[in-house]
Amino acid sequence: MNRMLELHNVHKYFGGLHAVNDVSFTVSRGAIKAVIGPNGAGKTTLFNLIAGVLEPTAGTILFKEQPIQGWKPHQVAALGMSRTFQNIKLFHGMTALENVMLGRHVRSRAGFLAGMLNLPGTWREERAIRSRALELLELMEIGEFADVEATSLSFGQQRAVEMARALATDPEILLLDEPAAGLNIYETAEVARLISRIRDMGITVLLVEHDMSLVMEISDEIVVLCFGEKIAEDVPETIQRDPEVIKIYLGEDEEVSG
Repeated sequence: MNRMLELHNVHKYFGGLHAVNDVSFTVSRGAIKAVIGPNGAGKTTLFNLIAGVLEPTAGTILFKEQPIQGWKPHQVAALGMSRTFQNIKLFHGMTALENVMLGRHVRSRAGFLAGMLNLPGTWREERAIRSRALELLELMEIGEFADVEATSLSFGQQRAVEMARALATDPEILLLDEPAAGLNIYETAEVARLISRIRDMGITVLLVEHDMSLVMEISDEIVVLCFGEKIAEDVPETIQRDPEVIKIYLGEDEEVSG
């Protein structure tokens, strides 16, 4: 099964606004696919449809060949999908390690009652959760900040904590919503490297992003949206030269740096 995610003729209306208009594309297993487009193009709405935050007005969304339109976010997550957000959502008053451990707890087996009774099985599982969370922080190159309050870290480090927490759920596909938002050039380069590392772990990545240098550097394929419609889909090199993309998304006289 090479197709991890499939969208077929997906629509979303908000009253009279056609936010997503007949969008179809696939994301291959192990690929990094980017969704780009100007503000108001429907990118975030599309992400919310995939993640179960919104239900499509029409169309089909398949994850691992299973229809998931209309599913709740926790149901989609349980099937193997995780996401991050444009506005970083970390828990105040908790360390980086504790934030990542929370992500891992969704895969725990001991259950609420065992935790309340403080049973030995719960201790073993908690040690395993802590160990895995530390591994993920090291993978994201922020292991030295494990015991630091997460929200006191730099913006780039907070983004890495959020990505580690998403990975703690053992996803098969990771949805990244504007991973470079608010980052400087150095931090953006670090995030690009981390996303490539995540793909090297065998995890499929779908991202929405405005930073074109990041998109062109790491993406295998790119989907371009404009006013809710897909206007192009191809490899980065072809998207760079597409006259309609240059005209509608970048402007008549602009070029994309790659």
